[in-house]
Amino acid sequence: MAPTGYYVALSGLLFAIGMIGVLTRRTAIMIFLSVELMLNAANLALVAFARSWGDLTGQTAVFIVMTLAAAEVAIGLAIIVAIFRKRETTNVDALATLKG
Repeated sequence: MAPTGYYVALSGLLFAIGMIGVLTRRTAIMIFLSVELMLNAANLALVAFARSWGDLTGQTAVFIVMTLAAAEVAIGLAIIVAIFRKRETTNVDALATLKG
C-alpha cells in the first residue's frame, strides 16, 4: 500500500491541473471538465484520508459527492448543449452577453 501522502500529492496535482484548465480555457466544455477534475481530486483526498484514519465517513461522503456530480454533469451538459444550439459557440467570452 502506498502512503497517504502519495495520494494527497496526486490529489493536489490533479486539482492544480484542473485549476489551470479553468483559468486558461475559453470553451465552456473544457472549463466544465476542468471543474470535474478538481472535484475528483477532492474526492481522492477524502478517500485517502478516510483510509488513513480507518473511518468510512469520508468514503461515504465521496459516494454522495459522486452521485451529485453525476446529476451536475447531466444538467451542465444539457445547459451547454442548449447554449451551443442557440449561439453556435461555447466560448465563454462570447457568452458574456448573457448578462442581460
